[in-house]
Amino acid sequence: MQNDLKIGFIGGGNMATALIGGLVGKLTAAGNIHVVDPNAEALQKLERKFGVAGAPQIGDALGQCDVIVLAIKPQQMKDVVRQLQPFVSAQLVLSIAAGIRTADLSRWLNGHAAIVRAMPNTPALIGQGITGMVALAGVSPAQRDAADAIMRAVGQTVWLDDEALIDPVTAVSGSGPAYVFYFIEAMQQAAQEMGLTAEQGVQLAIATFTGASQLAAQSSEPVSLLRERVTSKGGTTYAALTSMEASGVKDAIVLAVKAAAARGRELGEEFGKD
Repeated sequence: MQNDLKIGFIGGGNMATALIGGLVGKLTAAGNIHVVDPNAEALQKLERKFGVAGAPQIGDALGQCDVIVLAIKPQQMKDVVRQLQPFVSAQLVLSIAAGIRTADLSRWLNGHAAIVRAMPNTPALIGQGITGMVALAGVSPAQRDAADAIMRAVGQTVWLDDEALIDPVTAVSGSGPAYVFYFIEAMQQAAQEMGLTAEQGVQLAIATFTGASQLAAQSSEPVSLLRERVTSKGGTTYAALTSMEASGVKDAIVLAVKAAAARGRELGEEFGKD
């Protein structure tokens, strides 16, 4: 990837900050990154930390970019994209907002077809994210490569052939870190109720999640087999998993993930209206 790729960001929040941190000096130079955010404090922080340029509102600088990253909240998207429309010509538009569909983005941009929709997750903040991605037919191979390189700056990428699958991706990996934190909280609570300190409980829970995740990532065997190997019949793990099954924990998790996917579709309907 060339080091002269010009990238514009609309929005300077946590995910944009993570992406910029992964890009500067690796995919492109700091001087090639332009950030638009009405929050002066956020802009100053990015300028000081990374040496990027910033502006409080959309302007000509975005029109000079090769890629424009939409890193704003879904409810802001329609108004912001319509402000962006006069400055979009042939460049790639990369959206990382939940729920907002490419068809709506294209309509708000007067039929612009070089659009990639992506759903990253918060481990991107430490370079350990994963992003589901889908491209409109108007995206060139070079633009697809650029989008992939941008998101790979903060983790892995998974490309999809059907945009309808972005909502399940949002439910599984986009929202997924919250499920993990929720489980860690529960393990910490149990540890405290059994006499361990809060610090000991969270240390044990986090190390267990980290180690088990790395074991699953590095093993060629299915996670179900890895689980079975820890579960001796009549043992302590067996007692825990039997209790979870009796309480319907797995079914509850599946239903929760499906609820997240349904909400993603609702967001598309809600914020995609004219």
